Amino acid sequence: MKPKGTEKKKKKTFKPILSGTQEWPVVQLSKNRKLFIDKVVDEAFAKIRADNPKKNELREELETTLYREQLRIRQNPWKVDPDDEKRFWNKIKDELVDLVGNGNHREKEEELLKKILHRYTDEIAGNFRKSRYRLAREIIKFGFARLLNATRVKRFGAFFRNEYSLNDKIQIVGKAKQVRKLAKIGTVVMVPTHFSNLDSILIGWIIHVLGLPAFIYGAGLNLFNIKILAYFMNSLGAYKVDRRKKNPIYLEALKTYSNLAIQEGAHSLFFPGGTRSRSGQIESSLKLGLLGTAMEAQRNIFMDHPNKDGKKIFIVPVTINYNFVLEAPILINEYLASKGQERYYVESDAYSSSYNLIKFMIKFFTKGSDISVSIGRGMDLLGNYVDDKGNSIDKHGRFVDTRDYFMSNGELTADHQREEEYTIRLSKTIVKEYHRINRVFASHLVAFVAFQIWRKRYEKLDLYDFLRLPEEDLYISYDEFSDTFSIIRNEVFKLKKKKKVNVAAHLKNPLEEVINFGIDNVGMYHSRRPLLINKKKQIITKDLSTLYYYHNRMDGYDLEKYF
Repeated sequence: MKPKGTEKKKKKTFKPILSGTQEWPVVQLSKNRKLFIDKVVDEAFAKIRADNPKKNELREELETTLYREQLRIRQNPWKVDPDDEKRFWNKIKDELVDLVGNGNHREKEEELLKKILHRYTDEIAGNFRKSRYRLAREIIKFGFARLLNATRVKRFGAFFRNEYSLNDKIQIVGKAKQVRKLAKIGTVVMVPTHFSNLDSILIGWIIHVLGLPAFIYGAGLNLFNIKILAYFMNSLGAYKVDRRKKNPIYLEALKTYSNLAIQEGAHSLFFPGGTRSRSGQIESSLKLGLLGTAMEAQRNIFMDHPNKDGKKIFIVPVTINYNFVLEAPILINEYLASKGQERYYVESDAYSSSYNLIKFMIKFFTKGSDISVSIGRGMDLLGNYVDDKGNSIDKHGRFVDTRDYFMSNGELTADHQREEEYTIRLSKTIVKEYHRINRVFASHLVAFVAFQIWRKRYEKLDLYDFLRLPEEDLYISYDEFSDTFSIIRNEVFKLKKKKKVNVAAHLKNPLEEVINFGIDNVGMYHSRRPLLINKKKQIITKDLSTLYYYHNRMDGYDLEKYF
């Protein structure tokens, strides 16, 4: 149930930045797909060749790649894999065998490297079509809206009504206007937090609502097993990422594809956490690979445009807030199993292993729970905030020229060690921005308070023994919970004043209303509810591990010291 008057704001509407799609960089990449693939292959080839200059180094790289690929084909094949997969790698094997004992055949090794790179890049490359994009966009818009009306109104014929729109369910807050302005003058790289399978679809819809051009984004190759999903993802700018492939040749092809696409001006989206947060925490450390490609792309743009007319790349952090994450029990069990190894036993969950994307969407929209998408301030590749004109501002409030960071002795230079340090600095700034724009829901806070009260009672137990406590030992009187919740909520408000976090409007409602709203919404889908009020008006749990997942959303604010 939703408190009256909460989250009622005037709906924002945004006109598309461009009237048509012809000028979009993603359209141009698709039109010139073959030429772009050749460019990626040539660039990746040059890097790998330079990294393996000595005799037999390149051959060892090829042999390692062959071994890993044959292992993948044998142990983890997918339907989406090409029909000629075995045949291709067997041919590579035969050609490598012919080189054994015949001295240094560098030219032949480089020929094989190019052949492998071309295969990888052709698989990775997206195939955006503007006609399909418009159709896919309208289908998604229609389907989501009809589903939302049917589930909210819940009466015959509601499927065809328009009483509710996605704007009623999804609140967009933060620097929406700024990201539109930045997209007109530079290239935007959007970096959202990642909690749910719903994230990619949600962010795609947000990009459309903001009137931004289509973004390219990496989608797991396994999702292309489903033909209808493959159609939509190909239509919406996706390029394919095969997480089974860990060899350096594939990873170089992937990074080079991202790098060159950004240089071509294609707005990009990737989840820098790498995968969904298993613990429920906001990402505290990011994968540096794709962030590094943006860094390299910016340096190359500056070097290719010495007259200062090269476009800047802008990083835009985004934090997604849900009252419940459908996959939470699965994710927290995976996290605990990985962290605790044999100390934590995961019980099987038949539902968790059988749901699919369609069921996921239906079940999510069946619930009345809201979503918040917080758009952070744009920043440059050094982590400096930028104004609406794209000017970089350092921590002392001074305007700075991003080019200067890539210069040595008065000249623009490539310095990989220097850029690695810049990438680490950028990642830390993104994490800080995630926490600053995070929008605290009542559901987050009730989970945090309940878990911490119980944790304090049993502080001598380690986490895994604590999570095994029987349900009958876990209860809190409503008065104790209410008093503690009031204290923690006040501390959250203090953090907000210091601009260290944001809060949902409903958190400011009367105390009892906020507590009841939070408990009603936290983990509202799960059959074993993480938090409930029983007939004795006690706070209880039916799933302490899942409660731990939702509690973790408030990690990083140092609120534990108040218990």
